[in-house]
This record gives sequence, structure tokens and C-alpha cells, in this order.
Amino acid sequence: MTTTLRPTGPERLDADGSRSHSYDICVNGRPVGGVRLATDARFGPSAGRIEALAVHEPDRRRGRATVAALAAEEVLRGWGCRRIEASIPADAGPALRLAAALGYTERSRSMSKELSGAPVLPGGSAVRPLEAGEYPAWLEGRRAVHARAWTGRGVEPERARLSSEADHVRLLPDGPDTAGAVLRVLVHEGKDIGTLWLATAHEHGPGAWVFDVEVHPAHRGRGHGRTLMLAAERECLAAGVRTLGLNVFTDNTAALRLYESLGHRPTVHHLHKPLL
Repeated sequence: MTTTLRPTGPERLDADGSRSHSYDICVNGRPVGGVRLATDARFGPSAGRIEALAVHEPDRRRGRATVAALAAEEVLRGWGCRRIEASIPADAGPALRLAAALGYTERSRSMSKELSGAPVLPGGSAVRPLEAGEYPAWLEGRRAVHARAWTGRGVEPERARLSSEADHVRLLPDGPDTAGAVLRVLVHEGKDIGTLWLATAHEHGPGAWVFDVEVHPAHRGRGHGRTLMLAAERECLAAGVRTLGLNVFTDNTAALRLYESLGHRPTVHHLHKPLL
């Protein structure tokens, strides 16, 4: 039997150069599933993305998804893509095993935690609101850190800078007065030693989302990151929110271990693979 991809309609081309296309997965011309491909806006036209891939239940466990994923890679190579990205729910075991078998590696993961009682902050630590006069310097620093993070993962520097600026404008349209934005400074024994950026309502779904936790370099390794996360839990519960989510790069071992120790569990794995 021959498994192929058949376009379901015309390809979509946007003004910024991004493109997307949906296909039926066919076996001898019979549709058995579907796949949707696109270029990845973060990385530009050199990166493609499998946005969805599903095989109908009667045709699963017959290698259809494997052939479809390999065919998707060929389509993206034809688009000029040099890498491929995919996001897979943590409970989708077969899809994760297939991705591993095809050579995908994890770039980052989304995690979440269901909250109960408000934790107590360690002695000598407290949080205060980020003041309006502190906001411009904080924003400039966060934009730079965000851009460097993506540059280190293959995004062109200018694209990373523009993306970082656009993300912060979108997420903080009214600056420190943005509805649902929680900007806090951690104070320990009278010194400002870190910051927290939390959104109690966000685009990722129900619950709150930690966008940034930062401890000043001279104070790292002393448990202050944990204190900031405990402060985030307290802010969530005070706002009536009981689910806290975040994203962490997999190579940030210290942060990953911290979140796991606090009870955060993976919800989505974000994977990538070079297209040689």
C-alpha cells in the first residue's frame, strides 16, 4: 500500500512570507487522516512546523503516521526549510515515541501545577509591586534577555530582537497597568534581588502563566528562585486562579528541577529536528 499526502486546498501565503498548507493522509488514494504544515513565525521561513497530524482510529498502528511525518519533512524541505518543529501533548505517548524514533529532540516544555493553599515565603523575604519608574529599565532588560534566549537557539539576531519587542508590546500593551499583569520585586533582608512577571489571564488557556522569573546574578543559588515561584502561587490564589503554568527550556536544568520540585508537571513537549 502507498501512503501519500494530498493537498486539501490551495496553499496559504501571507504578506510576511509565511506559508501554510493542509493535506489529507491517503493510502492508495483513500483518506486516513490529515496533517497541517506551516512555517514557524519565530524562526522565519527557514523553519517549518507540523501544526497537526492525526490518523483515523481504524488506520492507526500501521505506520501511517510515520510515513506521513516523513512526507511532511519532504514538503518542508521543498519549501526551503532547514529545521522542523512540533509540539506534542505530554499525555500523547505514541506521538512522543514516534517523534523520538524520527530524531526529534526536546527544546522546551510547558508545565503546570494545580494550586491549593497559599505557601509561606521564607523569613526575611517579601515582594512588592514593580514601581512605574522602574518599569522602563525592567522592560528593556527583559526584552534583551528574551532576544538573547532565542538567538542562542538559532533565531537570527534581528528577527529575535523584533520578535521580543513585538511580544512585549502584545503582552503588556498598557505597561505595568496591563489588566491581569502582575509585576513584582523580591526583597530579601532589605535588598531588591529579583523580579517576577506573572499574568493571571493569558492566551495559553485557563489559569495563570509565569512569563519571567529573574534573580540578580550575585544572589543566585540561594533559593530565591523558589521564593519567587512561591510568590507567584500566592498572587494566583489572591486573584482566584488555581492553575499556574509556565514554559522552560529543557537545557535549563536548574530551572527544570526547581519547577519539578514545586510540583509542576509537563503538559506539552516542544520538539525540533534539523532537516538535512
